[in-house]
Amino acid sequence: MVFRKPPDGGWGWVIVVVSFFTQFLCYGSPLAVGVLYVEWLDAFGEGKGKTAWVGSLANGIGLLASPVCSICVSSFGARPVAIFSGFMVAGGLMMSSFAPNIYFLYISYGIVVGLGCGLLYTATVTITCQYFDKRRGLALGLISTGSSVGLFIYAALQRELIDLYGLDGCLLIVGALSLNILACGSLMRPLESSDCPPPEKTCVDKVPDQYFVYHEKEKTVEENISILEKGYIDEKRANNMPDYKQDSILNKNVLSSINVNEKDTYKKKVVEQTNFCKQLAKRKWQLYLNYWEETVVLFKNKVFSALFVAILLFDIGGFPPSLLMEDVARSANINEDDYHMPLISIIGIMTAVGKLTLGILADFKWVNTLYLYVTTLLMTGVALFAIPFAKSYLTLAMLSGILGFLTGNWSIFPYVTTKTVGIEKLTHAYGILMFFAGLGNSLGPPIVGWFYDWTQEYDTAFYFSGFCVLLGGFLLMLAALPCWNACTNQNSKLPPNTYSYKVASSA
Repeated sequence: MVFRKPPDGGWGWVIVVVSFFTQFLCYGSPLAVGVLYVEWLDAFGEGKGKTAWVGSLANGIGLLASPVCSICVSSFGARPVAIFSGFMVAGGLMMSSFAPNIYFLYISYGIVVGLGCGLLYTATVTITCQYFDKRRGLALGLISTGSSVGLFIYAALQRELIDLYGLDGCLLIVGALSLNILACGSLMRPLESSDCPPPEKTCVDKVPDQYFVYHEKEKTVEENISILEKGYIDEKRANNMPDYKQDSILNKNVLSSINVNEKDTYKKKVVEQTNFCKQLAKRKWQLYLNYWEETVVLFKNKVFSALFVAILLFDIGGFPPSLLMEDVARSANINEDDYHMPLISIIGIMTAVGKLTLGILADFKWVNTLYLYVTTLLMTGVALFAIPFAKSYLTLAMLSGILGFLTGNWSIFPYVTTKTVGIEKLTHAYGILMFFAGLGNSLGPPIVGWFYDWTQEYDTAFYFSGFCVLLGGFLLMLAALPCWNACTNQNSKLPPNTYSYKVASSA
């Protein structure tokens, strides 16, 4: 498929609006799962760790399944995937209202809703990148704020619905509200092909084996019939039999010729079906081989390899504060009367601001998006190191705002990935990177919890988190240094009248 030049406007702004509301509708409840978490504790009487797995699966399974989500979007397109995923999210939320135990929620809310969110996220990011080039950073920043806005609205909405209709009624209403994703998905018109379509393949190129096998079989049938007719004429001349015997022999030969044709037609159909299955299996196997070959080629890109390490370490160290900051404040013996706003709310607000601001910055020509992303990683590491020294609500609130703003670098991550591997490989590369991001989200909170159980304090845990993020930032910065390209150019001098260009990895 050959995509047209991104229009950077027009219907692209409709794509931005519907992608914003798609992320708002699908991520609102999973990000605000803390409201439901308390109700599930009372409803099922299970432990906090076991109950917390519901929210962890809902937020992590979509990232872990990103390679599968990318394959689905590449194979079927963003619009069909978005519509199908809307049914998944809405159905999972509605099924959760009938959950008899916590294990049912693992499947209905954790896996079904989480996988639907992952599919929708991949679809919205992919189609937005297809419609925008010069304003891609702004577009991605706008759609990514939908999840942050959904966090605030759904937190209050679900609390109010629980008070009015109970937990089951809340999940039913929220699930019905998620059906609006279907309307948003139907507006994701694909940006498919250019005005000059690629040349069509010939029939022989499309089905080479089929063509030669079938052609050879048909020729054999004709030869058999001609041999039968020739044998009948020779036999008639040699024996010079009476007319009634000749008629009977003629009828027998005609019948035998018909039977031969029927048998050969049947055999030909069997050969046709068998050959079709073989060709289908060969093509499927070739697709799998091509997928792994493309994956190997991606990891040969040093910037992409550093990028996957950076996103893994960033999520291991940077994700836990959004879940544990309230407990950090309680551990610091901060008086609840000093709370002007929950720390998690500050993180959420500043995340939305950071997504939009960093997205706008990424559109400036003088801003290198890769270096901008590295800067956010290094600053996040420094902020994590400062958390153990914060002993008041004001300092924790300031650090929460800084961490929230820097976490907004999610809006420019697809932009960085596109500049690293190119728009053609975006879906494949982004799926791999999101898998490692989901792995980091899953490992981060347990690791921090193990450090707390070991030391009975959060200081060592946040030192470890800050070290992970700083390490990932430094590795990515080293891989992106322009000196590597300079060394390559010196080793291979270009002859005169030869023009060079920068590859995607040097962006």
